[in-house]
Amino acid sequence: AADVVVSSPSRNFVTLKITTDEGFTGLGDATLNGRELAVAAYLTEHVVPLLVGRDPHRIEDTWQFLYRSAYWRRGPVTMAAIAAVDMALWDIKGKVAGLPVYQLLGGASRTALRTYGHASGRDLPELFDSIRQHLEEGYKSIRVQTSIPGIKALYGVAAQAQATGERYDYEPAGRGAQPAEEDWDTRAYLRHVPTVFEAVRNEFGPELPLLHDGHHRMTPIQAARLGKALEPYDLFWLEDCTPAENQDAFRLVRSHTTTPLAVGEVFNTVFDFQTLIREQLIDYVRAASTHFGGISPLKKVMDYAAQYQIKSGFHGPTDVSPVGLAAQTHLGLAIHNFGIQEYMEHSGTTNTVFEQSMTFADGYLHPGEKPGLGVELNEEAAASFPYQQAYLPYNRLADGTVHDW
Repeated sequence: AADVVVSSPSRNFVTLKITTDEGFTGLGDATLNGRELAVAAYLTEHVVPLLVGRDPHRIEDTWQFLYRSAYWRRGPVTMAAIAAVDMALWDIKGKVAGLPVYQLLGGASRTALRTYGHASGRDLPELFDSIRQHLEEGYKSIRVQTSIPGIKALYGVAAQAQATGERYDYEPAGRGAQPAEEDWDTRAYLRHVPTVFEAVRNEFGPELPLLHDGHHRMTPIQAARLGKALEPYDLFWLEDCTPAENQDAFRLVRSHTTTPLAVGEVFNTVFDFQTLIREQLIDYVRAASTHFGGISPLKKVMDYAAQYQIKSGFHGPTDVSPVGLAAQTHLGLAIHNFGIQEYMEHSGTTNTVFEQSMTFADGYLHPGEKPGLGVELNEEAAASFPYQQAYLPYNRLADGTVHDW
């Protein structure tokens, strides 16, 4: 059997549960934030009928069958659906073998995964308090996001008011029939951000690894300018500095700055990374197992990246479910070219739906030693949190033009 479960503990998740004729079960994450029902329908109407009767141990064959037999390949809906199947089959294989998935991927290359947390603030005192809080929680690397003077609402700043009452950087998708409209001013952003990092370095010193997310909002030359302006503050990485659908754009960025670059959370296949990796235009692969087709292709892209000394920085916000996070945590533990893992703790209600063996201690994450992925679905709890329509926000410039969010 294969069942699709859509639940909404704090936010919407799509989970695939595969059951074998011997009674083993496997879970996969198919969540696509703001378009969850599209993936649920793709799974229910097209993929699930193809799974019943197949050999669950043939993971690679099943992946290739689902990818190639549809003819219309790639895209976030298709790849999230395939990802859920791939994760669930790895989960089953681990349970049959009696081993955690990372052991099936070659065993551990490290004792645990270094993580980074999300600090933010509307002003410097609030930002400093957020950084201190994350340091107290054990994080040893910090992503810094800040409000910009003149911009009313900005991605990643937790203290902004949300109609849902949730932290903004915990779940930016607002419940309701229409997406929230936000404003944007690139020039104001480019002026302000370097001053924030100067203040953070003066307050916290040179040793603390700092990261920043540009969220695809800059043109290539604007991204180059920001990367160069941030060089004195020694960033661990600048993320998503410009829309990477145009891979060639990173040649321009790379030619102007030595700030390390991370990209790929919206990518779906190795082809999206092909030029970026081959020409060494990035330093970190940001893909998420959930939107990249699962564990199998993510391992392949990291093997490719290893040839060019490019490391992982897998996407790990709370719109990747605990199942998806566990999948890439097992992979991160196994591969040699691991870099860092984004980590935001899921809400208490989410953790009642997804029962996990994963642990976070002293800034490091470990998937645990339970066979498979180490996550089980509490279906009764899931049923108590029905789906709620929600959309991610979008941006407009001062003249009304829709801009990248």
